[in-house]
Amino acid sequence: MSARRSLEGQVAVVTGAARGVGELLARKLSARGAKVALVGLEPEALKEVSERLHTDSDHWYADVTDHEAMARVAQEVKQRFGKVDIVVANAGVAAGGPFADSDPDAWRRVIEVNLIGGAVTARAFLPVLMESRGYFLQIASLAAITPAPMMSAYCASKSGVEAFAHCLRAEVGYKGVKVGVGYLSWTDTDMVRGADQDEVMRELRQRLPWPSNRTYPLGPAVDRIVAGIERRSAHVYAQWWLRGMQGVRGYLPGIISTVGQREMKRFEPRLASVSKGLVGAGGAADEQERTPSH
Repeated sequence: MSARRSLEGQVAVVTGAARGVGELLARKLSARGAKVALVGLEPEALKEVSERLHTDSDHWYADVTDHEAMARVAQEVKQRFGKVDIVVANAGVAAGGPFADSDPDAWRRVIEVNLIGGAVTARAFLPVLMESRGYFLQIASLAAITPAPMMSAYCASKSGVEAFAHCLRAEVGYKGVKVGVGYLSWTDTDMVRGADQDEVMRELRQRLPWPSNRTYPLGPAVDRIVAGIERRSAHVYAQWWLRGMQGVRGYLPGIISTVGQREMKRFEPRLASVSKGLVGAGGAADEQERTPSH
């Protein structure tokens, strides 16, 4: 395990920083002395987060799927702070329900924000991370390890960013840039609370085996992410048991296929009631951003 390094004076960029994991991560990085650049779609919320931080900080409005916007943000963050040491690609959205009945636009948007957005963020900030020999942390999920019915877009996107980050690590390591993947199980955020508002999705999750059926507190999860950033770890586990899942992941698709079919048959009469849009406050903000104003 690598030694922790001080974050004092480091410059950290956090996408999706208006709430949830991103907001608390920004606060905890700031508390450890890092200067923080917040990136997201909600300028007022980002401004409020920035104003509460302990250290020098600023915020940028940008869609992480927009390469030109993110390239501009990368340049402006460097101009504002002089360097960039840490980038956390945290922005994400989710949608649930059966794939065959899913809304094509919402399904595609999950892939765009979570997978394409992570890659666009990396592309924009890699030049400055190479200058600083910095660290890029891609937030993935238990969903990258465990494919689950009713979560096809989210699982596909998180499996994708996990693979992307592993590829990137091999490409840029010799240039001094470290790349990590962060794994979280169900954590108490607006996204998870939004998903739980759907009765079917909530009941399905409650029927998962322990410990994957629990919702975990946000604070300890983010503390573990901060520790991973301090160590520039290749793998960061927000819940203690996720590390053990890596050793059995090869067996999971077969098990989940068998159990999942049984559960889907049980819930089939109620599946039509599952919401088809993006979940939670972050999903609402993303949908509002893409709705033409009249």
